[in-house]
Amino acid sequence: MFVDDKKMHKFLKTIEGLGLKSSVEDNTKRENANVNGDTAMGTMLQYGSTVSKEFAKAYLMKKKFADAHDEGDIHIHDMDFEAMGTTTCLQIDLDKLFKGGFSTGHGYLREPNDIMSYSALAAIAIQSNQNDQHGGQSIPLFDYYLAPGVIKTFKKQLKMTIEDLLDYSDFASFVSTKTLEAEIAKISTIEIEAEMFKKFYKENESLERLFTMAVEKAVKKTDRITYQAMEAFIHNLNTMHSRAGAQVPFSSVNFGTDTSAEGRMIVKNYLLAVDAGLGHSETPIFPISIFKVKEGVNYNPEDPNYDLFKLSCKVSAKRLFPNFEFLDAPYNLQYYVPGRPETEVATMGCRTRVMGNVVDPEKAVSPGRGNLSFTTINLPRLGIKHGIVGARANKKADMKAFYEELDRLLELCRDQLLDRYQIQCNKRVYNFPFLMGQANWLDSERLKPNDKLKKVLRHGTLSIGFIGLAEALTALIGEHHGESAKAQKLGLEIIGHMREVMDAYSQEYKLNITCLATPAEGLSGRFTRIDRAIFGKIKGVTDKDYYTNSFHVPVAYNISIAKKIKTEAPYHALTNAGHISYIELDGD
Repeated sequence: MFVDDKKMHKFLKTIEGLGLKSSVEDNTKRENANVNGDTAMGTMLQYGSTVSKEFAKAYLMKKKFADAHDEGDIHIHDMDFEAMGTTTCLQIDLDKLFKGGFSTGHGYLREPNDIMSYSALAAIAIQSNQNDQHGGQSIPLFDYYLAPGVIKTFKKQLKMTIEDLLDYSDFASFVSTKTLEAEIAKISTIEIEAEMFKKFYKENESLERLFTMAVEKAVKKTDRITYQAMEAFIHNLNTMHSRAGAQVPFSSVNFGTDTSAEGRMIVKNYLLAVDAGLGHSETPIFPISIFKVKEGVNYNPEDPNYDLFKLSCKVSAKRLFPNFEFLDAPYNLQYYVPGRPETEVATMGCRTRVMGNVVDPEKAVSPGRGNLSFTTINLPRLGIKHGIVGARANKKADMKAFYEELDRLLELCRDQLLDRYQIQCNKRVYNFPFLMGQANWLDSERLKPNDKLKKVLRHGTLSIGFIGLAEALTALIGEHHGESAKAQKLGLEIIGHMREVMDAYSQEYKLNITCLATPAEGLSGRFTRIDRAIFGKIKGVTDKDYYTNSFHVPVAYNISIAKKIKTEAPYHALTNAGHISYIELDGD
């Protein structure tokens, strides 16, 4: 497995650290923020991860890919799962999954019939799918998907309330139970008036008041139950475990555009539950919440969901979530089709985005799709090698050599991703019993248990990311994009070039090859440590613990909120695999 003693020694020291050190002492045990490396199951998972990475490098990938990763030119994410052929993440279509019920592999679950069941099964779906993938799980249309649960709950509550009031008032003999049930079964919204029951009370004012009271009470009870369901959903996702009990599901939910009374009730109560926090008022880590902002829906004061937008801002100020996704941004709006919620862009985790589809433009939708794998390029290293800083500094940046090496790394990442894609395509439906077996992935309902996956995986994305644009610019010209228009221009040229190359790859291979603004805070530290060991401590570049997240302006740089957003905004249009901008403020 190892070609030299040095690599063997490094591997054994890693194993030793996992077994004998705490997460405070060993960075490896903190590599995944969602895994507690100090627990027995967390340590066991990391033992397997460490061995699996070495197996992948020795037996599954070309030597040039493994060397580029080990030397810090690139970072192959989730390498420990390459042998398993898993994909990264998925936008789960709950409508499709819940219809007729589904199986988790250990039993069949009936279609949910009230909002408590809807929220419970949504959490179970996220937990189950996480066991078939190496990344996170997302629900793209949380409000739309759970709204039917509100209707079903309302019908139950209305029926029980009317029957109870009839019993208490001695009017039971005046109303046929079967006829009442048939009338309630017709209800398609919680926004009803007592007048729909006029056939039962006719001119009897007492009975009219009874039905009016029943409707009002049923709405209030449904609202209260919906809050409890949202509270349970959040608590479940912060306590239930997956992947051998080593971590809670990495989950996210997108919402905000369903203007129905039921969808609005879901969003209101979800936000209130997030605001309340967990048992000791802790801020919930999961699910990551994403509020989708759209003019005509929730952005302006006259919009039907504007009150929910205001509530989301209030909750975000306290709990950091929800994040906000702007559907009117040109790169999102191009896919939006009014009346088709599945064309609304949704994110997985804090940023991952899957929308465009060169394989089938008619299926440029969020539900049922996800990222297959991604690899990140170390931009600061290219800046150091061809820029004006460090011991090997040039008098001026050699941009010709910079772009030549960047293109070489882009080709390297492309080839590595395509090789990994073949491993994934050669897996079969039975390898992923929930993801594929329960038809969660787009078009997977067409496959049989022994079928390979190429026909459906092509709807996913292969992404090439970058990290440390700010440090790369500092190394190239002595200043980053927050400091000068010159640096901003160069930054946009570099990322624009990467996007153009990836768009060309997409057309050449007829696959969705996309540009990612890589988050990976742990990776940014890994690259920095390697580069500091090679190039020494360089001011503004390697003299820190971490390279800056993707295209962000460095967090320590003194810049106004408006200027930071204005500086980072153009990069969002270039990074079609996912992006995020945020503001960090001093104080509590």
